[in-house]
Amino acid sequence: MKNILKLMLGLLLAFPLTGFTQTADSLLSTDGVEFSDATTEDATSPGTQTDSLLTVPEDLVFSEGAADTLAQDSSAAAPVKQDADDSGSEKKSLWTIFIAGLLGGFAAFIMPCIFPMVPLTVSFFTKRSASRAKAISHALLYGLFIIVIYVALGMFISITFGSDALNELSTNGVFNFIFFLVLVLFAASFFGAFELTLPSSFVNKIDAKSDQGGLVGLFFMAFSLALVSFSCTGPIIGTLLVEAASKGERMGPAIGMLGFSVALALPFVLFAMFPSMLKSLPKSGGWLNSVKVVLGFLELALALKFLSNVDLAYHWNWLDREVFLALWIVIFALMGLYLIGKISFAHDSPLSHLSVPRTILAIIVFSFVVYMLPGMWGAPLKSISAFLPPSATQDFDLSAASLGAAPAAAEGKQKKYHEIFHERGTPKGFDPYYDYEEGIAAAKALGKPALIDFTGWNCVNCRKMEANVWTDPKVAALLREEFVMIELFVDDRTALPAAEQFVSSYSGKKINTIGKKNSDFQAATFNSNSQPLYVIVDETGKVLLPPTGANYNIAEYAAYLQQGIDLYKTK
Repeated sequence: MKNILKLMLGLLLAFPLTGFTQTADSLLSTDGVEFSDATTEDATSPGTQTDSLLTVPEDLVFSEGAADTLAQDSSAAAPVKQDADDSGSEKKSLWTIFIAGLLGGFAAFIMPCIFPMVPLTVSFFTKRSASRAKAISHALLYGLFIIVIYVALGMFISITFGSDALNELSTNGVFNFIFFLVLVLFAASFFGAFELTLPSSFVNKIDAKSDQGGLVGLFFMAFSLALVSFSCTGPIIGTLLVEAASKGERMGPAIGMLGFSVALALPFVLFAMFPSMLKSLPKSGGWLNSVKVVLGFLELALALKFLSNVDLAYHWNWLDREVFLALWIVIFALMGLYLIGKISFAHDSPLSHLSVPRTILAIIVFSFVVYMLPGMWGAPLKSISAFLPPSATQDFDLSAASLGAAPAAAEGKQKKYHEIFHERGTPKGFDPYYDYEEGIAAAKALGKPALIDFTGWNCVNCRKMEANVWTDPKVAALLREEFVMIELFVDDRTALPAAEQFVSSYSGKKINTIGKKNSDFQAATFNSNSQPLYVIVDETGKVLLPPTGANYNIAEYAAYLQQGIDLYKTK
């Protein structure tokens, strides 16, 4: 049943939500950290200067932690070089963006603005060309020009914004809210409220040039396809660019458009090479509009993720976990009712019967709705935990009782920043410190090693680790009983008191929020910019073994924790 649900989730959410999978999410704001040759901070006292110099690559970008560990001498607390790990994480992120682009391109192909054009375009190549070889070469050039046009759009976004600006987009509340509104707009367009169209005069001029012969004519044919189909492909392209931008990768938009254009161009080339395959294509009809509507529901579900990002970072407290789940349950329930013909939209054709694919998809959607229902009472929903708000935001959680009571804080003493992070950021059953110095002091008093967890409100992999790994009884027991836990949120926007604000000796910029303080500390001390990052240190702040990122293998993560405990005890 678990595998079936995972397959169902992949089919439903693969296109819009692929960017939120366990790949690189930029969670550190660049207005708090600037990479340059600078002095580092001592691990035991963020903000103080040491004599050792740390050289940081100029192209270092923010990304979410992978399962790889960092190479470091366990006997030293010096900053850690992480170039190879960041490179691997970036490659994974770009591959994810490329695959999302492929899925988006295939979805665009079966939209009503493109699908009916396939037979006409292929027949144009076959009838106009003197030979089959000529027709195939024209189709190949046509496909190549489609790729060039869309990749050029992605390159324009990449060059215009650059990696720094894209990093800022990932956690900036204004941009995340704009992304939310844009995706809601796209969803309304797919539902038939209006059509996104380009100026007709511009489209007609480009289309007229497609009548020219040779390469110029083929290029403008491809350009005309991109313009004419904009009402259908615009929301898909916009969603891909938003997703790629939110990852903070320098080449993300270009890679996303490469995947999109390859998937869009490939069918035209294949049908030109094998015209007989056209007979196997389903006939155009009302099902094409149904594809748009289903994508509209998915756009609406994705939009809520961006609104959740803003809600968490700015502590609006609108979208608690159960509110988010309730909205998703309603959205996907409405999608299921639409698929079985119980509701319809303005441009839909009458549904006389259910086709087999439509019936199967309806079963998957309703199964997904049933799967989410227990989440309203605190079920972990591990398959989608990465997309949901933290479990701590759940007001009514029956599963929290099984975790036992969290370790009690010192009597009469309130932990620093407890009121900001504990109720909405920390998984139920845990009671970490939220300030590095305070946590290290507690570790010294209790005679325990400390586990530093660099996390973030918008960190997808952090949520997945907490829901899938930390809930394991063995891991939970180790974390709660053997460690002093220190959770440092790197993307929180809460302003520091004026007396605690300072200019970073690492970046040279003013540190005026809790998130900037923690992100500057992570980058300066551990030469790392990815979340989650888990660092085991002793009571002096000395690193006991190489830090690690997200590792979803419960046995390996538990062994990592146990190794840290053993090293501390033998020391």
